[in-house]
Amino acid sequence: MTKSNSDKSVSVIQELQHFAFSQQGSMTILRMLGYGLLILALFDIIEMLVPPNFMNPGWEFQTIGALVERVPVPLIGFVLVFFGELYSRTKLEIPLLKFLSWITLLLGVVFILFIPLGVINTVRLNNQSVAQIKTASTQQITQAEQLEKRLSQTSPEQVSNFLKSQGRSLDGQKPEEVKNQLISDVSKAKAQIKTQAEATQSLRGLNLIKTSAKWNLGALVAGVLFISIWKGTTWARR
Repeated sequence: MTKSNSDKSVSVIQELQHFAFSQQGSMTILRMLGYGLLILALFDIIEMLVPPNFMNPGWEFQTIGALVERVPVPLIGFVLVFFGELYSRTKLEIPLLKFLSWITLLLGVVFILFIPLGVINTVRLNNQSVAQIKTASTQQITQAEQLEKRLSQTSPEQVSNFLKSQGRSLDGQKPEEVKNQLISDVSKAKAQIKTQAEATQSLRGLNLIKTSAKWNLGALVAGVLFISIWKGTTWARR
């Protein structure tokens, strides 16, 4: 090897060493950022789960959604923590990395299990919504039917006297015509109540399904990513 080639080789080695040393500093910063993101994610989880309200479909549904919405933070945190594998690690980090690797598997399984729970809660919430709307519309229809019954039993003279007591006139109409018009208006109101209840339920059901699909698919993606991280960190569990 000539002197010129030897000098070039030494220069390349020095550049590689300089690059490696510079990367070590950047790697430390990235790992510290990862640990920080995991701690912040832990604070979020504690805040969402305290106080717990298990068996409440609304609370469970919203909590799953909140966890799915915030899952990018821990995912990025784990990737940064595991960056560089075992290169330039302290002795205290080795058992911690092993623990965190198993945590990713646990989180992956938990997010996968969120899917059937989310579907069940979607059905329960939809049933609750149907029952609430049905109860409210039934009460309104019952009131309208009671009013319709009272009107049918009211004489035209009583209708005329009632309007006069309210400071209103018949506007040239006969009391019988006014009575029939009021009965007709109440009948139309009953039909509108039913139509509005059906439209409200349809809209609520659609929004619930869209939200459920978004969160359940998000839980599936998150679960797969966590399990992928677990598979990719076999080196940490050796």
